[in-house]
Order: sequence, then structure tokens, then C-alpha cells
Amino acid sequence: MYANVIIDRVSDALDHVFTYAVPEGMDARVGQQVTVPLGKTRADGFIVELTKDCALDAARVRPLLGPRFPEPVILPEMMELAKWMRGRYNCNLVEALRLMLPAGMRRGRVHERVTRVARLLDPNAVVRGERQREIIARLREGDVEAALLPSAPLRSLVQKGVVEIYGRGERRAPLVLRGETLPDPPLTRAQERAVSEVCAALEQGGGRFLLHGVTGSGKTEVYIRLVRRALELGKSAVVLVPEIALTPQMVAWFHQRFGADAAVLHSGLSQGEHYDEWQRIRRGEARVVIGARSAVFAPLENLGVIVVDEEHEGSYQSDRRPRYDAREVAWQRAQAAGAVLVLGSATPSVASYMRAMPGVRPENRLVLIELPERVSGRPLPEIEVVDMRREFERGNRSIFSAQLSEALRDCLEHGRQAMLLINRRGHSSFVSCRKCGYVAKCDSCDVSMTYHQAENVLRCHYCGAERPVPRKCPSCGSPYIKFFGVGTEQVVEEVRRQFPGAAVLRMDYDTTRKKDAHAQILDAFRHGDADVLVGTQMIAKGLDFPNVTLSGVVAADLTLNLPDYRSVERTFQLITQMAGRAGRARHPGRVILQTYEPDHYGIRLAASQDFRAFYLRESAYRRGALYPPFTVIARIVFTAKEEEAAQNAAKAAEKELDEFLDRGGHRPDIVQMRALECPVKRLRGEYRYQVFLKMYFKADTRQITARMQALAEAAEGARAELEVNPTNLL
Repeated sequence: MYANVIIDRVSDALDHVFTYAVPEGMDARVGQQVTVPLGKTRADGFIVELTKDCALDAARVRPLLGPRFPEPVILPEMMELAKWMRGRYNCNLVEALRLMLPAGMRRGRVHERVTRVARLLDPNAVVRGERQREIIARLREGDVEAALLPSAPLRSLVQKGVVEIYGRGERRAPLVLRGETLPDPPLTRAQERAVSEVCAALEQGGGRFLLHGVTGSGKTEVYIRLVRRALELGKSAVVLVPEIALTPQMVAWFHQRFGADAAVLHSGLSQGEHYDEWQRIRRGEARVVIGARSAVFAPLENLGVIVVDEEHEGSYQSDRRPRYDAREVAWQRAQAAGAVLVLGSATPSVASYMRAMPGVRPENRLVLIELPERVSGRPLPEIEVVDMRREFERGNRSIFSAQLSEALRDCLEHGRQAMLLINRRGHSSFVSCRKCGYVAKCDSCDVSMTYHQAENVLRCHYCGAERPVPRKCPSCGSPYIKFFGVGTEQVVEEVRRQFPGAAVLRMDYDTTRKKDAHAQILDAFRHGDADVLVGTQMIAKGLDFPNVTLSGVVAADLTLNLPDYRSVERTFQLITQMAGRAGRARHPGRVILQTYEPDHYGIRLAASQDFRAFYLRESAYRRGALYPPFTVIARIVFTAKEEEAAQNAAKAAEKELDEFLDRGGHRPDIVQMRALECPVKRLRGEYRYQVFLKMYFKADTRQITARMQALAEAAEGARAELEVNPTNLL
């Protein structure tokens, strides 16, 4: 028997199978992690195929050195998924396989935690020492950790054969919000119809759905009922959320209904926690997995359901190689397993909503299910748009409009809670000299540095570099240094200035770096330890706080005018989602939206919460401007220490790609192709140039992107990486 093995090293030269002989007596299986000889060294790898035939000289084929784990770590269906990802995302096979294992497990850095435990063998043993008798008395009540017993008398009892010590595996459980088991709430008519339709598809072998429900309409309850039906049929389920911040809440809801059958996977877990949860899932002890993007690779067998909550979020797409999209992976995995795929959102992406419209080919189609009203008939909160230009004319220099200040005062006086969104962390967005116009920029990146008042430093949000705040202008020596723009710290400062008695929490990247910080902040707010929660976009979606009656969007324009074709869509989604945090329980909600562009269609339609009208307007714009989903954008980004090296590599690739497009007859399908500098030209001390390509959706995108990948791999003098429909075009 021979095993074809892919080596666990990221290298194009090793991205093919190596054949090894299976030693006699070894139970080799596809998906097993093994150690193999490679040249004069050893390497780990994965068995991708077993065969009785070998085209090589059998005498020269070296044997496997042995398995890392006795059981396969990659399920057969996951091996097929990895092969699909290799072609879809132009990555090495091992890069896809690595996503399917806990990092610590793959590197051999984490193992099962074993605790030494004492067990009584002879409860009637006669012993002389008082301390030995005390140990026996304790052990008659049950096994006890050896570390909790006095060592010398315990050792004596073990030597006499009265007590034995054994190893017991201990689960490193993640911090999750576990409540008491809750009964099922009654369903609305719309929920009943939705549950009936998706469960029928589950029982009939799968289906793909877009669940479009307004905020507070009970989408999660539909997920829960669908997952329960899957478990009744002996199947398993994956529930994806876009942010780690949402995981504790979703895990709590599922624990309250499914108990230990629910597991959690995300990058915020420790290596030990990740390993233990993964092992529970692999052994079938947990059949429901809740987690962020990477949970789509959970080692579940007999998969019946995949839910992608808040499907519109860009965080489902990886920003590092392999640049996979968890929504696409979920689609592929569900299709292969005959499972139900549910994409849920109050603000679906333009691309997803288009797939639910008439005329879409069956293989690309999503069935639209709508939940048009909130549970219990509660109304959506009205959104009050405040024109900040008028506030300035009235002499209001505060970052809060008069309406927002009044609404906050009313909210706090009635013992309610408020959430304020400002999608920029830090205190001020940049520091400038009022005399000469100097702006403090990062030495390594082509961006301005952000002032962080808490640490009194300037920080680059791209590379993390820090610098003291200048007292004088480094350019002209003027003392007229001023802070411009608003961030989360300044909003917190303003709340405390206007309402000294209010308790305020801040939630952004800076306050959530520590382990379990997301859960701790949200738990404190949920239990009333704070009156106001200030945060970036991570607080805008999916969170459910019954006592929140006020949502404030401090600066709606921050995301509106970014140099990205999705900026209006993202602004609409952010406003609508943030508005949905208010008035979710018995008290009505109020939303204050501050903007300098109140007449922009993205702002107006968000204020009226008219998604259908926004979709029609935005899709018409995309069609006319030839933006995705009507086209596909691909780019190769070249990075080098020297600007000339990056620029030359881009120009050389542009020339070769130009010739390929003409030679292959692809030119009619190309909308635009050019080599130019990236919008953020310098990042982390390196220069960045790109070959940018826009092509019609009907083009042979696989062949064209495969050629672009080959050009990226052949680049000289610069690192190169291919991105297809990247989430960030900067």
C-alpha cells in the first residue's frame, strides 16, 4: 500500500503529492496527519490518497515514519473542500488544509490537558496514620485531584495498593455566557412560515435561502428551530457570525436551548481551548458549532445546516492568503453535503439580494424568505436625521447635536441605556499645524497617524507604530498644533463632560485586544454596569440589549465617502443595523443620525429603512458604473522596500497580462486594466503598486485569475499577491 502525501510546508515547489510506502501494520487512512522523510530532514504532511499502485521504483520509495494522531484529522469531505479551495482561491493545497486544524495541534504545541486523579481501590483497608485515614475518607466520597491531597501519605497509600493514580482529560472550556435552559418563545406567523419552509428543504435534501428580516424580527429563533430539526434528524449544524463580539451572545442563546451540544470556535480562544473544542466536535460530542469565519471548517460529520448570520459583512472574507470567502465556502460545503444554507441579514448585500431576484440561474439562486415585522408587533424606531451644517451655523461646536444631547439626557433620566456609534477608534483622526498645514504621518505608511488620548500618543492604525505628540510643529516650529476629527475616545470624553454621572463603556479594537474582552464589556453593559456604550462598527449589528432605547450615529459620513464602490452600501447597512439596536423590548426606541450630507440617497433611504428602494437604486448605479456583481475585480499587489522595484514588477506583469488577454481572445471581456500605485502607496515601510483588472461577469474569470496568480508567483524584485473582489481596495 502506498500513500500520496501533501507536505505541510507552504511552497509552490512542494504543492504536489509525494509517494511513500505504508509500513506493515500501520492503519493508514486518508486525512491522517503523518511524519515523513523529506530529503535529509523530517516533515509533517497529510495523506490525500491511498493506492496499491506506484509508478515509481518500489525499491526507492521511502516509508512513512508514522502517524501524528491515530485518527484522521481531515474528514474526506473536508479534503474535497480543500481541493476545491485550491482552484477557487489560487492557493496551495496545504494552505487550505491548515485552515481546518487548530494551529497549535498542527504544530504539535498543544495536547489534551491531563489531570492526575486519586481513586480508592480498597475502601476497607486498615491504615495507621491519621492523614492516610483522612485521605481514604475523602476518596470514599469520590475521586479527588492528586494535587489536592497531602503528597507523602498519598504516595504511601499508592505503594500499598490502597489507592491508584490515573490521568483524567480536562476540558479547557471557553468563557461563554451560559444561562438556564429556556422554553421556546411563540413564533410569529412570518417565523412559522420561514421555519416550515427551511425545515421542509432540510428533510428533502437541502436548499439555499436568503432570510431577509428587519432588525428584531426574530431571525435567530428561525435558526434555532432549524438547527433543532437537524439534530432530530441526526444531523449537525454550523452557525457563523461576523464578529467575535457577537459570539458570546449567540453561544448563550444556543446553550440555553441545546446545552453541551453547542461548541464555539473563533480566533479569540486560547490554543488549548481551541484544541479541546475542536476535539469535542470531531468526536461528535458537540453537533452545533457557533463561531466566526473560520468555524465554517468545523470537523462536523453528517452536516445538515449552515447559517451565515449578518451575511452582508465584509469580515467573512479573509484578508490574508488564502483569501477565502466564508460565504462561498459555506455554499460549496452545503451543496456537497446536501445541507440547507441560510444567509440572514436585515440589510443583505447587493450581490446576495440579486441572487434572490427572478431570472437567476438555478445553480446561483437563493430563495427569498422575508420577516417584515418585529416580534410582538413592536415598531421599528424612527430615525431622526440631524444636519450638522445647521448645528454649526447655530454656534454648536460640540460633536453632539442639540437633539442628541437632549435625547441622551432623556434616556439617562428614565434609567434607560444608550449606544453611540463612531466608526473610528482613537481620540482624533489626525493632528495638524494650523499655521503651515503640516499633518503628522506615519514614517512607514502613507497615512496620517491617529491621536490616542488615553496613552497620549500618535498611533498608526495600519502598522501600529507610535510617536509622542509634538508640542511644536516639526515643520515650521509653530505651537499651533490642533487635533482634527472624532474617534471613540473623544465621544466618551464628551458624554462624561455633558453627563458627569453617566457610566460609560468603550468598545473598539483598542479595548478588545485582551482575551475575552468582548464578552466582558458586553456582559457588563447587559447587566447595567454602564449607561452608555460607545463603539465602532462592532457594536452595530446583532446585539440585543432590552434596556437600550437610544441609538446615536455620531458621524454617518465617515464611511460614506471612502474611495470604494461599496462605501454607500456599507453606510446604509451600518446605519440600519445601528438603528436596530434601539427599542427591542417593551420601551420604544429613538435613533439620532448626525450627518453633513442629509440629502444623499444612502442617508435618506437608511433613515426611512427602505431596503428594497436602496437595492434598486444601488444596483442600477453598479450596473451603469460596471461594478460588482456585474463585473469582477482582480488585482495583483506588488510590495517592495524600493519604490522602483515594486513599480517595475507591476509594469512587467501588466505587459505580460496584456499579451495574454490578446492571445487568449479575452480582450472583449475586459472593462479596464492598468498598472498604478495603490491608494495607500506605502505600508509598513514598503511601497505598493498594483495591476488592476476589471472584467465582465461572463468572462472566463478562472482562466484569467489563474494567469494572474502565475504572474504573481513569477514576480521578480517584489512580493506579489493576487486579490479577487477584495474587501478593501486601499
